[in-house]
Amino acid sequence: MKLTHMEPGKSELTMPIDPAKHTNLYNVAHGGALASLADTAMGVACATLERRVVTLELNMNFIKAPEPGTTIRALGQVVHNGHHTLVVECALMGENDALLGKARGTFYVVGKFDIVQEK
Repeated sequence: MKLTHMEPGKSELTMPIDPAKHTNLYNVAHGGALASLADTAMGVACATLERRVVTLELNMNFIKAPEPGTTIRALGQVVHNGHHTLVVECALMGENDALLGKARGTFYVVGKFDIVQEK
């Protein structure tokens, strides 16, 4: 996974689908790898608001399987920034901006980051 962009309440990560590491018995991207990417993108979106969080709940809808060897993008966006919890959505995008999946998570605030800097 690579962080490619962040701004307050938003993040973008990319991950190449390595056939040797990220595919299942059917030679398609493993759902757990995609869910992990979405969870990370949503957590980073929370961090851009200086919120240190843990995942309370994660829902993942798989729409289309990415081809092995391609790179997918995860776009995280905070939709609710509460005192104790945040609700975040993530779109997984494939080549030609094809929608591969949608995730939604609830995150519990466990602390604060003093500073978040863009790389």
